[in-house]
Amino acid sequence: MLQEIVISFLKIALELTGLFIVITFVVSLLQGFIPFEKIERHLTGKNKIAGVFFAIIFAFLTPFCSCSTIPIVVTMLKKKLPFGLVMIFLFSSPVLDPTILTIMGVILGWKVTLIYIVVTATFSIVIGLALEALGMEKAVKNVVMSGYQEKTVPFSFRYAWKETVDLMKSVYPYLFIGAAIGATIYGIVPTEWISNTFGAEHWWLIPLAAVVGIPLYIRLSSMIPISQMLILKGMALGPVMAMMISSAGASLPEVMLLKSIFKVQLVILFVLSVITMSTLSGFIFYLL
Repeated sequence: MLQEIVISFLKIALELTGLFIVITFVVSLLQGFIPFEKIERHLTGKNKIAGVFFAIIFAFLTPFCSCSTIPIVVTMLKKKLPFGLVMIFLFSSPVLDPTILTIMGVILGWKVTLIYIVVTATFSIVIGLALEALGMEKAVKNVVMSGYQEKTVPFSFRYAWKETVDLMKSVYPYLFIGAAIGATIYGIVPTEWISNTFGAEHWWLIPLAAVVGIPLYIRLSSMIPISQMLILKGMALGPVMAMMISSAGASLPEVMLLKSIFKVQLVILFVLSVITMSTLSGFIFYLL
């Protein structure tokens, strides 16, 4: 059994490492062609539909975890960007990482990944605009937070490699942990038990997984290999995706950071919104 776990771990870890390095390097290289100044102009423009579109694009182009998204949110608020667009970015940025999405496509399939992108982007837009319509902008505190500086991204192979190495240092430990947990699940946990306990007929597992995912703080990069093993063992896709979205979309460290810039009612609405988005997304995968 130990030998099977080690072999499985090495296979998953090597596959993820190769994918991560290649994809991150290519994405970092292509960012030199992206006109970030133009994106910001659209975010501050009068065309709301264009603003929503570019908020999602900006979220997609900034691969950050839920905690590291906060300094950018503060910067956007200080620049007086429309509150709804800032909230769209807050919800979508941690769950729309181009590198992790590509790895998700290779491991879980492109159909699952495409549905995931559409569902998470749609719910992020709906929730962000709903919070703006409810007038929750008044629940933002006047704060100053450092830790993020805007920078011009050059087209350079050396710069792209440096960005790849830097991102590797911050993200790879989570990929490593996810591969270890996934290999352990594959080698130890009985397939029949997971299939019977967490099978597709147990719809109630979806909201449970959405709630459980938040305090776990499992990054999306860790959840990919874990999800692969759980699905191979027979766990339904609905609860897997619900936990993946909730763990990536919110975490206890992020909630504590949000409490420093948002009043309590907005923090509560944020957590409830992530749980709702995760649960409804899980049911969509459940039905499909």
